[in-house]
Amino acid sequence: MTARKNLFDDIDSMDADRYAAHVAEDVVMRFGNAEPVHGRQAVRDTWASFCTGIAGVSHDLIDQWEEGPATIAESNVTYTRKDGSTVTVPVVTIYRSSRDDGLIEDYRIFIDLAPLFAEG
Repeated sequence: MTARKNLFDDIDSMDADRYAAHVAEDVVMRFGNAEPVHGRQAVRDTWASFCTGIAGVSHDLIDQWEEGPATIAESNVTYTRKDGSTVTVPVVTIYRSSRDDGLIEDYRIFIDLAPLFAEG
């Protein structure tokens, strides 16, 4: 669990380069119902862009399971809005790596972000 906890720590840092260091050059990421994003640089830029709209993010890892090259993580993620208010939503993330270096090749985030963008 330590390696994946580091992934969430790096996501929570909101440092796009720290996050991107976990994914392969040819990664495919799908965030919610958005179109898939292809490549490390595009994933990095997508996360950096998303972070400009929030003040903070924090994952509370509930549990995770590993099955072959796949890791499934259940978390509650708390987003801090620019006005200082927070919203916590459940998320399930599935990532796969069959690479010797452990870099993530396939990254899927199942989340409903509607509460984050809802009017207070």
